[in-house]
Amino acid sequence: MKTNLLSFFRLLTNLGEKDVFKSTQGRLTRIYSGLLILFLILFIMIVYSVLYFSILRNQETELETLVKQEAGILEDYLTTNEKSDFRGIENQEVVFAGVNQLFYYVVNSNGELIMGNEADPRLRSAVLDILNRRGLNDGEIVKETLHLEGSEKGRGKPGDFFQRERERDIRLIIASQSIYDNGRFVGKLFIGKDITFAHQLFHRLLIILLIIGFVFIGVALLISTAMSKKAMIPISRAFTRQREFVADASHELRTPLSVLLSSIDAIEMTLDTKKEEFASRLLSNMRQEVKRMTSLVSDLLTLARSDSNIIERRTETFDFLPHAEKAMESVRSLADSKQITLQLEAPESLITIGDPQRLSQLLYILLDNAIKYTPNNGEVWLLLSREGQEMCIRVKDTGIGIKKEDYHRVFERFYRADKSRSRQMGGHGLGLSIAKWIVETHEGTINILSEIGKGTVFTIRLPIKK
Repeated sequence: MKTNLLSFFRLLTNLGEKDVFKSTQGRLTRIYSGLLILFLILFIMIVYSVLYFSILRNQETELETLVKQEAGILEDYLTTNEKSDFRGIENQEVVFAGVNQLFYYVVNSNGELIMGNEADPRLRSAVLDILNRRGLNDGEIVKETLHLEGSEKGRGKPGDFFQRERERDIRLIIASQSIYDNGRFVGKLFIGKDITFAHQLFHRLLIILLIIGFVFIGVALLISTAMSKKAMIPISRAFTRQREFVADASHELRTPLSVLLSSIDAIEMTLDTKKEEFASRLLSNMRQEVKRMTSLVSDLLTLARSDSNIIERRTETFDFLPHAEKAMESVRSLADSKQITLQLEAPESLITIGDPQRLSQLLYILLDNAIKYTPNNGEVWLLLSREGQEMCIRVKDTGIGIKKEDYHRVFERFYRADKSRSRQMGGHGLGLSIAKWIVETHEGTINILSEIGKGTVFTIRLPIKK
């Protein structure tokens, strides 16, 4: 029953970390915003890809249809006019320029240009070089980018106005179709289409989608924050109820535990220890377990108060030295049972400001912890000093030490670096959590310096306010 109750309290009090709500809300915000942003990225990629490939494929389909249609017209011309070549066809404009059609060329079997025309005279040499280099097959679509240098174009007679052709890059697609005259190969028709505008359009579209994406990311963060806050409302309410339950249960358990302890003492007084050795041993074990339970309940009540964010402490100006000496005496019996030497180093007087009861509890926790984790015949020091406007408390031992990665975790509730050893020593893992809370309520700091197998030093610095 004790184990089940301890596990239940562990579950409840672990929810009491001060940053648990902040970290949980931050985690929920990251999850929500990550899902929304992932959806946005997928949406942008799908929309852009569908538009890009559908429109460009439509351009390629139109060009394929055009080149087949024009090749058919040329074949009909050869058949109708009973000609063996294309002489005279240029003047009849059999091949017409389509939408954004950049050029058309007819090349014979020897690779010579028979006929053709282009929208810009600067294209011919570059395009013919591509055609000779690539050697297109029927039905094949080739994508190329041409860079046209600037040039001057004359108009009218010498001395008339000259207009400079601007330098530009052209994105084009080229399709080809062979031309036959009654089964005899005559030449090949090449048609190029300008798709520069489409590429520019997609470039602008991508920029617009990215801008919308960045705006939506900000909106997603706001939405995620609102959603995470809304999700935390029932969790916060549940935690409040659990915290109240822990405080109420701890408070209510103190009375029956005190009654149990008094009853055990009364029963022992009525027993003859020599005749009732077995019963006496059982009552002694019961007393130890009730004391442990009483200590656990007291610690849980202290932590429940700390979770309420209400600082309950007195502020007095007092000499800390008598309290330190009293704390040393209270743990001396425990130290003597392990042959551990206790040493106190302090000035003759150490005036400080704070809660005497809480600071005495802090000393007891640190000294008790040091003794428990120090092997037999070891040493424990309590060093007190005043450094500027701070009171410095150092508890040093020759114990088993703490790993560096566990420095912060030892202050977590119910955390034990060595669980088997801690159970044997009878601790619940709450002492250092309470110690940290006491230090924080006094606006101080607590630090650890340790070396495995050589010992640990806890250093507490508390401001002395005038």
